[in-house]
Amino acid sequence: MTITGEDVYNGMPAGDLGEQGWERPWSGPNGGQCVETKKLADGRVAVRQSTDPAGPALIYAPEEIAAFVRGVKEGLADHLAAG
Repeated sequence: MTITGEDVYNGMPAGDLGEQGWERPWSGPNGGQCVETKKLADGRVAVRQSTDPAGPALIYAPEEIAAFVRGVKEGLADHLAAG
């Protein structure tokens, strides 16, 4: 099956995006529960949970990913990791 830009949607099964190209930009302390990302041909970024690779993929525009990374670097997500 060939996936085109029109076929990619938020919440689609991550397995439909293929197994090639997924990366783990960061990993949990035990190395098991990781967020995986995949840059799509049209520049969008797919995100999936490594423990459920066939589960849903969240699809973000490049601008959304850039804003998220900027916010994390500025400490705007620190409250999410507070114990």
